[in-house]
Amino acid sequence: MSDYIAKQIQLTSRPAGMPSQENFSCVEVELEPPAAGQALVKNLYMSVDPYMRGRMREDGVYAQSYGLNSALWGGAVGEVIESNAEGLEAGDIVLNGAAWQDKFVADASTLDKLEPFDRDQLSLYIGTLGMPGLTAYVGLFKYGEPKEGETVFVSAASGAVGANVCQIAKLKGCRVIGSVGNDAKAQWLLGECGVDAVINYKTCGNLTDALAAAAPDGIDVYFENVGGDHLQAALAVMNPFGRIAACGMIASYNNSKPAPGPNNLMLIVGKKVRINGFIVSDHGDMREQFLVDMIGWIKEGKVKSRETVLDGLDNSVEAFLNLFSGKNFGKMVVKI
Repeated sequence: MSDYIAKQIQLTSRPAGMPSQENFSCVEVELEPPAAGQALVKNLYMSVDPYMRGRMREDGVYAQSYGLNSALWGGAVGEVIESNAEGLEAGDIVLNGAAWQDKFVADASTLDKLEPFDRDQLSLYIGTLGMPGLTAYVGLFKYGEPKEGETVFVSAASGAVGANVCQIAKLKGCRVIGSVGNDAKAQWLLGECGVDAVINYKTCGNLTDALAAAAPDGIDVYFENVGGDHLQAALAVMNPFGRIAACGMIASYNNSKPAPGPNNLMLIVGKKVRINGFIVSDHGDMREQFLVDMIGWIKEGKVKSRETVLDGLDNSVEAFLNLFSGKNFGKMVVKI
């Protein structure tokens, strides 16, 4: 295949409720050779993330909507195969926002040249060292403000964001409780990541009761990835002056109609709870220190990463859909 023929995954219709394969198509497009200041990049790994579901809506929720019949986008790591830009050479590794395609041409200003600490672990730059890891770092430190000895509750605790929250909180001397959807994920968090207690929300019965039993002294910080009954449980068990870092609410992403929310929101007032929603793209100023800290923790074996890797761009839609059924264990990655 020519270097200038690329495969793309395009959104062809907007999903109502849970997306399906019918909402997407794989097409071939012809690229123009890179002009001055541009480079041709071959993607090696791409990320699929729950936030992308919001971009498939016409209103885009909190981010720009994907256009119909054009390539979707998101985080990816690629290799420059042809450059017409100063500072970029063939073979350079670049972080980019042009996921969902195997090749693309872009302005060099949109590519972040990496000096990988380990070329055998490039996918970490779209996971633990990428947007999910930075999300964990920003949300926990800026909005959770955990103090040594406090209890931190993390929903979706084995996911790309949650697993990093759990491990960073442990490094800061906190007691950590995670919520997951199967026992294998629970055992990984307990055995490999040092989490103090894990709740399988699918088998525990009443989640609020389970959380209260796991946190007899209450919780001080809740890292919110799920919403719904998880938020209700966290509010019920939270201590006065607790903090909630609201990262996402995946339980409602595919609802075609609004679902009933927690019925105990008045506890926010009575317990003087602080809730902060945040978008990681607003916090680029923290990325440099995040990379210093996280690379150090990885090298020292203090932060571990788990990935679910599907091979081939053709499987990227399946990888994305699997996020909503819990089939991913850790970060979901597509190896292109």
